[in-house]
Amino acid sequence: MKKFFAGIMVSVLLCSFGSISFAQSSPKVIAYYLHTIARCVSCHKIEQYTESALKEYFAKEIESGDLVYQVLNIEDKENEHFVQDYKLYTKSVVLSLVKNGKEVKFKNLEKVWHLLRNENGFHEYIKEETQSFLDSLEGGGQS
Repeated sequence: MKKFFAGIMVSVLLCSFGSISFAQSSPKVIAYYLHTIARCVSCHKIEQYTESALKEYFAKEIESGDLVYQVLNIEDKENEHFVQDYKLYTKSVVLSLVKNGKEVKFKNLEKVWHLLRNENGFHEYIKEETQSFLDSLEGGGQS
């Protein structure tokens, strides 16, 4: 019985410390590429173009932690919520602005599908939208 209560106390402490660091996290932009298990050539190209655009234009922001790039399978149990959170109907690139540990705005970059045959246009689209979100880090309120 003692071990049981000790385990609960350790869990409570770990959860408390975890939430403290999360609440104190600095503002950032998260660029998600959200996909399913089944992916076509176009899906892989969206991931490749997104990653290369972010690395080309925002290496400094990635290095500083102002911009985080995550590739997530939305069929994984822990990622299923993204489907409802972002009203997804296909593989998507989503930008999320996080301040004080909470998402304050997001945007699904739906034009990525229309720009698949225009790599330069794709890169420019990612650059402009991401820069807009990064500019929101500087402002105090929600943009």
